[in-house]
Amino acid sequence: MHAQAAVQPPVAAVPLAAAATPTTPPGAYPNPGPVSGATGTHDPAMVKTPGGTYIVAQTGNNIALTTSTDRTAFRAAGAAFPNGAPWTTTYTGGSANLWAPDISYHNGQYYLYYSASTFGSNRSAIFLATSPTGASGSWTNRGLVIASSSSNNYNAIDPNLIVDDSGRWWLNFGSFWSGIQQIALNPSTGLRADNSIRLIAGRNGGAIEAPHMFKHGSYYYLWVSFDRCCQGAASTYRIMVGRSTSPNGPFVDRSGKAMASGGGTQVLAGHGSIHGPGHQAVIADNDADVLVYHYYADNGASRLGINLLGYDSAGWPFAY
Repeated sequence: MHAQAAVQPPVAAVPLAAAATPTTPPGAYPNPGPVSGATGTHDPAMVKTPGGTYIVAQTGNNIALTTSTDRTAFRAAGAAFPNGAPWTTTYTGGSANLWAPDISYHNGQYYLYYSASTFGSNRSAIFLATSPTGASGSWTNRGLVIASSSSNNYNAIDPNLIVDDSGRWWLNFGSFWSGIQQIALNPSTGLRADNSIRLIAGRNGGAIEAPHMFKHGSYYYLWVSFDRCCQGAASTYRIMVGRSTSPNGPFVDRSGKAMASGGGTQVLAGHGSIHGPGHQAVIADNDADVLVYHYYADNGASRLGINLLGYDSAGWPFAY
């Protein structure tokens, strides 16, 4: 793949037929829907462009990009920072590998929040870049959002932006340590607004990471991954969810248990040759809400998983 490969201009996407959202979960976890092309991925996040195409940002050297016109066939589209991201190397130990991006579109710009760290350490940082097109090489570094060190009981990786119904911007993030944190952002800059920080989900030091918040109906759903990523076919990652009527929580699972005290309702877990599904993102699309994640194949390769989401009569999501 050419490092300078650009995201193609928007073209008319293949129409995705709208159908009634199902309300009865399947009897077993679904396999990922069919995808083809550049489907090796880790920590994928997806945005639908105003032109109807899709951009996926994922962990990789200088943030790897892929694109699709139909949410099924994907092509490599270079790196967000083809000339490197030297402002991150203090946190990566010199590595170009940047983690767990979050991509979204607001006010005519694409926003890319992403992580710089080393495995198992909380000497970490979250940075922001913006772009008018989303294409490789078009991203402008907007600077550091938040950093963590060994003196903090949180880890500044796995960012996710949500703009709430009042137009307020929040960044959710976190991996292990005390759990998932939330800070306020300034909508005009995308950077931190104040010194506030709140815990919104945790497992008393257990494995929780990859927050993604998504509004559906009356609820803000907080999606997270429990247990172990990055062990190939031995990964035990699984996708969990809770909800609140406020983007600030408190979030509870189906049983009413607080996510801040270890709660979470399981939506997808390993089954058959699908191992460790997790690091999920959700987007609204014409046909349904869409769950995007990675999983590991039997050979340990990390692959793109896409399923649709239904909601049962009590409003709890399920994959189909």
